[in-house]
Amino acid sequence: MTAAEYWTTDAARSGGGTEGWASLLAETHLPWRVRLPEEPGRPFTAWARRWWIDDLALVDCECGPCSGVRGRGEIAATDGEFVVVLMTLAGRESVEQGGAGGELKPGDAVLWDSAVPAAFTVHERLAKRSLLVPRAALEEVGGRAWTGAGTVLDGGAPAVRLLRSYLDTLREILPTLGPSAVAAARNATLELLVGAARADSAVVEGRSAAPALRASMERWIDRHLLGDAALLTPAALARAHGVSVRTVNRTFSATGHTVGEVVRVRRLARAREDLADPAAPITAIAHRWGFADGSHFSRAFRALYGCSPSDYRGGANRPEAGAAVQAARSTVG
Repeated sequence: MTAAEYWTTDAARSGGGTEGWASLLAETHLPWRVRLPEEPGRPFTAWARRWWIDDLALVDCECGPCSGVRGRGEIAATDGEFVVVLMTLAGRESVEQGGAGGELKPGDAVLWDSAVPAAFTVHERLAKRSLLVPRAALEEVGGRAWTGAGTVLDGGAPAVRLLRSYLDTLREILPTLGPSAVAAARNATLELLVGAARADSAVVEGRSAAPALRASMERWIDRHLLGDAALLTPAALARAHGVSVRTVNRTFSATGHTVGEVVRVRRLARAREDLADPAAPITAIAHRWGFADGSHFSRAFRALYGCSPSDYRGGANRPEAGAAVQAARSTVG
């Protein structure tokens, strides 16, 4: 079961005004330096509700007119690196990051990069949905070389509509899902996110020399992760797809990967799913997914996910998006 966490800017919880709004954003999204309009007699109000899709955070939020900036200080105060997908549900907001951006209408989405300075302005009462994705998670779906910072995704594009519809459904059923179903929902979310970005953004799409060939090779890798390791080399991929080894290497390097890196990340992702079974020995999981010994597996797992396999199994698998994690939190069903 995945319960929702709830925050509000009322004085009983995190305090109102600029300080309360900045605190709420740091808790639920990322640290921002915010400014509120001077409107006597009209107090600023905002709330946010968060669900966890394993290590992905899904956040619904509503706020009044305001603006915010993420500069060097806010970036330095962020624990980890994230890609954030912000979807406008109602209202009007302008966004800017890395020289890109624009005004969002209901249904549109924007891609944030937590390591790049950014700014936003909310022009009227706004309802939005955000998805915070650790960069390590993007490794699993070929998202390492993410270049879409500040890219506005057209809400009418089929892939964006599919992602939005999926998150609408997931928000409703997530509290009823068991651990295995949550893991599956998490993986589907990542695939839909990258699909929406690649389909809508010429910047992201242009990074891939041959998207269809790359996708076919990745399917081949997934089918043979538990088989003969010799089938997962550049030479084997070249033979299976009728191309040269150079073409294989160029296809993967276009997004900043090698074949070996993709294989390792996919194996770690499958091992990560197996860790949900408390009865499965960690050493056996390591051997199943091609790691020679437990120490090698532990080092690789920690390098990708930031914690050891045993710590992950014990619950240290949810990096918080804000700096002060526990303050002003109230849990609801």
